[in-house]
Amino acid sequence: MAQKLRAGLVGLGMMGRHHARVLSSLDGVELVAVSDPMGDPHNVAGGRPVLSSVKELIAAGIDYAMVAAPTAFHEDLALELAAAGIHALIEKPLAVDTPAAQRITEAFKSKKLVGAVGHIERYNPALQQLRARLDAGELGAVYQIATRRQGPFPARIADVGVIKDLATHDIDLTAWVARSAFKSVSARTALKSGRPHEDMVAAVGELENGIITNHLVNWLTPFKERLTIVTGERGTFVADTLTADLTYYANASVDTQWESVAAFRGVSEGDVIRFAFAKPEPLKTEHEAFRDAVLGLPGAIDRIVTMEQGLATVAVASAMIESNAKNEVIFLGKDTSKGSR
Repeated sequence: MAQKLRAGLVGLGMMGRHHARVLSSLDGVELVAVSDPMGDPHNVAGGRPVLSSVKELIAAGIDYAMVAAPTAFHEDLALELAAAGIHALIEKPLAVDTPAAQRITEAFKSKKLVGAVGHIERYNPALQQLRARLDAGELGAVYQIATRRQGPFPARIADVGVIKDLATHDIDLTAWVARSAFKSVSARTALKSGRPHEDMVAAVGELENGIITNHLVNWLTPFKERLTIVTGERGTFVADTLTADLTYYANASVDTQWESVAAFRGVSEGDVIRFAFAKPEPLKTEHEAFRDAVLGLPGAIDRIVTMEQGLATVAVASAMIESNAKNEVIFLGKDTSKGSR
């Protein structure tokens, strides 16, 4: 039997406990130790050593690390891991700002290490199905991608606003399902909860391939909503990542006898289909993809969210914040095209 990869976990908060659960049962992987200067509040170590620093974790002899610490610590932790030659999967967003994300990306690239970002929505079965069906041309030409990610404020978030915590999901998944980087964004934010960071954003964008996007994200809605709506030539796909459902609303063409509008082939409600498909846990799928990438298995790199793509997402998020501050449309530089999906 092949020797198992030795994994370490950094950060034992709300997300860290889920990563610990998955890593503890992941085929081909042994979770050897966990690390958090605050200890193990959720008792997820399972008898493994609870270390206080990433330095101690590296000394435990790990092959790769899962970093689930707060965003503010990502850069220091990532650079220390890269310097030690340790592969790493880092929770989203990759870093607090674009320069920090760039430094992390370059550090892993220079050491030829596998680095990935935990944009878990990519692994949601509904979005996996959506992308496959778009690739197969089932919607024809795609016109618009709209997302709604709304819900109550999570007390666990203190170091970033709703753009970098939640909207980064939508930035990444939109560019991923469309296979195109963002060209421009315009955003408006609001601060309604008395915190130093924005808790609401409405943003519109354009992708390099011409698709227009719309994103509504907030921590102020008393119900939870996670929708991705893709409208195109043949109808609309609606992916609900809370239930992992994908529904197709087909266009039914409408004949018109009105000469002045006859050139426009209107649409009306056609068939509605909710697809049936397997629904594996996204977090497990994410970890399996990273494990396979570390092992160098064929095609595995295409299944992870690379640091270059994570960097592009941070750049778009920063552009949304800049757009609100300057009251203008922000055009993304060509460097962000490195994150093309």
